[in-house]
Amino acid sequence: MNKRPSIRIIPCLDVTDGRVVKGVNFTNLVDAGDPVEMAKVYNAEGADELTFLDITASSAARETMHEVVSRCAEEVFIPLTVGGGVRSVDDVNKLLRAGADKVSVNTAALARPELINEISERFGSQVLVLSVDARRANTPSGFEVTTHGGRQSSGVDAIAWIEEGCRRGIGEVLLNSMDADGTRAGYDIEMISLARRHCRTPLIASGGAGSLNDFEKAIAAGADALLAASIFHFGVFRIGAVKEHLRNSGYIIR
Repeated sequence: MNKRPSIRIIPCLDVTDGRVVKGVNFTNLVDAGDPVEMAKVYNAEGADELTFLDITASSAARETMHEVVSRCAEEVFIPLTVGGGVRSVDDVNKLLRAGADKVSVNTAALARPELINEISERFGSQVLVLSVDARRANTPSGFEVTTHGGRQSSGVDAIAWIEEGCRRGIGEVLLNSMDADGTRAGYDIEMISLARRHCRTPLIASGGAGSLNDFEKAIAAGADALLAASIFHFGVFRIGAVKEHLRNSGYIIR
């Protein structure tokens, strides 16, 4: 078994118009609750971190909602990663001042990769997460990056982009399978394994969690942390149940 120390369990809050939403493959979104109240619950349940993604900020060409970020940060005592609409070093500074511990970049970094260097050099790689919404496509690796919250094809090879991000100074990769997102059919093990072979940076697997065994399979494929949304939001599993299962399987859990 491929064991790693300190596996992290991370609920993801996909937010639009001030509410947490969840769908399948980023479509048919349904309301899942208030982000601040949900953040408080996950903090109390033992989440290791929280990821807050403003999923319409890039497509609507606006900034992340700093007020909601600030309110969440006031209520939780675990690391908070925030993404969506981050286009500049100034955007990162605002989010960190609002209470974020880490910031994720996607669409703007793909359009101008130098943004990664600028953020890393200003704040350190430990605050920078490269969010990669990937799906199967006719590229050298078999996966391409999508942008604008999964709404647009980029034609950029996902694995090559992850490698470039690592060279430019990212601290982590958040790898989300657009094909598996919201389906509860399991993490994309092939994609995780491929990314792991090409990247030494900590890897967060996202998209498709539906059973307790799915978490274990993603770790075995190379994930250092496991992100999930719908199974937590709609009460399929509680965070404690996931952690207990992984501990019983021999993994060290935070």
